[in-house]
Amino acid sequence: MSTARPLGAIVLAAGLGTRMRSDRAKVLHELGGRPLVRYPLDAIAALAPERVGLVVGHQADAVRTAAAGAGLADLRIVLQAEQRGTGHAVACAATAFAGFTGDVLILYGDVPRIRAATLRALLDAHRAEEADLTLATICFAVPTGYGRIMRGADGGVTRIVEERDATPAERTITEVNPGLYCVRSAILFPLLAELRPDNTQGELYLTDLIALAARAGRRVRALRMDRTWEVAGINTRAELARMEA
Repeated sequence: MSTARPLGAIVLAAGLGTRMRSDRAKVLHELGGRPLVRYPLDAIAALAPERVGLVVGHQADAVRTAAAGAGLADLRIVLQAEQRGTGHAVACAATAFAGFTGDVLILYGDVPRIRAATLRALLDAHRAEEADLTLATICFAVPTGYGRIMRGADGGVTRIVEERDATPAERTITEVNPGLYCVRSAILFPLLAELRPDNTQGELYLTDLIALAARAGRRVRALRMDRTWEVAGINTRAELARMEA
C-alpha cells in the first residue's frame, strides 16, 4: 500500500446557480456567516494538499476573494469561460496541474456539510485499494436528481447514468453518485480528453469518466457513504434556508 503520493484537489465552483434566482453566484451565498465555497475548501485544507484548483466562472473575482480565507498553501484559480459541463470544468484545470503527480480529490463547491474526515476516508480507501479512480456512492430511498450507479456482474462499478439520460428501469436504482471522487492524476486528464457530449444536454459529463476508466481496464473502486446529510448540495434559496435553520 502506498500512502506517500502527493494530494491535490479540484473544487467546481463555476456554475451559474440559476435556481437560486439571484444575481449572486451560488457559491457566494452565505451559510452561518461564510460563503458556501469556503466549506469544502476548509475541509480540504485540513488534509494539507499540495495543490488545489478552484474552477470559477460566474463572478470569478468575487469567488476568488471568498476562497482566499481558506488558508490553502497553493490555491490556483481556474477559469471556465464557457459552461460545457462538469467534465469540461475539471479539464480546464489541466494546466494548473501540469507536473503534478499524485491523487486528486474532486468535489463541488456547494456542499457545505462535507467533512474532512469523509475526504480522508475516500483518500485512504483509494490508496488502500491501489485504485486508479475511487468514487463515493450513497443510497437514497427517493434518489431524484442524482446519477445512478451501474454495477457489473462482479459487483464493480461500470458507469454512472445521469437521471435525465436514464431509462425507467435505471431510475429505480437507489445507489447514486454524490459527486465525490479521488483519481490518480496520471489518468485523470488523459481520460478527460476522451469525453464526448453524447447525452441529452450536449455536455461533457464528469460522470462519464467512470465508464472510460472501467473500459480501459483501470482499477475503479467505490466507497459507500452512510451520512446522506453530508452530501446535500444547495440549489435553491429554500434549501439554503432549511440548512441555516
